[in-house]
Amino acid sequence: MKHGAIFDMDGTLFNTEKFYRQAWMDVAEEFGEERNPDVATAVSGTNLDGYTRQVIKRFYPNIDAEAYIARVLEIAREVPEKGLDLMTGVAEILAYFKAAGVRMAVASSAPVEVIEQNLTKSNLRGYFEALVGGDMVAKGKPAPDIFLLAAERLNLAPSDCYIFEDSLNGIRAAAASGGTAIMIPDTVQPTEDVLKICAVFSSLNEAKAAIEEEYL
Repeated sequence: MKHGAIFDMDGTLFNTEKFYRQAWMDVAEEFGEERNPDVATAVSGTNLDGYTRQVIKRFYPNIDAEAYIARVLEIAREVPEKGLDLMTGVAEILAYFKAAGVRMAVASSAPVEVIEQNLTKSNLRGYFEALVGGDMVAKGKPAPDIFLLAAERLNLAPSDCYIFEDSLNGIRAAAASGGTAIMIPDTVQPTEDVLKICAVFSSLNEAKAAIEEEYL
């Protein structure tokens, strides 16, 4: 078993990715553009940096990308009030890793303050030794920076860490970091290129079983 486990937050720990996905489509309509679920897929997992703006302009060349992002962020601030339901298997895998002495971190594109608040509100904060937000790295997912920093904060090599993600950008970042990328699909299914760089399980419980059986 590896000595570290790094988790994305939205769509991996909390059943909240659906709210962000909805926001990307709703705001596009507000700006007079067609609702396109592919936009939400393309920006999922990013920390709303230059990469995100490039993606938006690819889909909507005439839109003000900065204003679009700002409006989505405005809606996103209300997400915790809609509920922080845990994804299937979260309680079980966190307890399993804690009992095994595996060091854990959260690495999310959300600001670290939001990560702290959500984990505290859900009584999960005590499981994690390190929190890394998108505001702590220069390049967001699909760049590996956020996972490299999380591993560093755990005093572990990335290769000694399981990395759990639900987004395509997140998985690409996890694989690029050198960690063991594990995708638990939520609103987006793995593409052919992503299937080549990660293990895919239907839930964290299934991933936990694979780790117990030393499959990973």
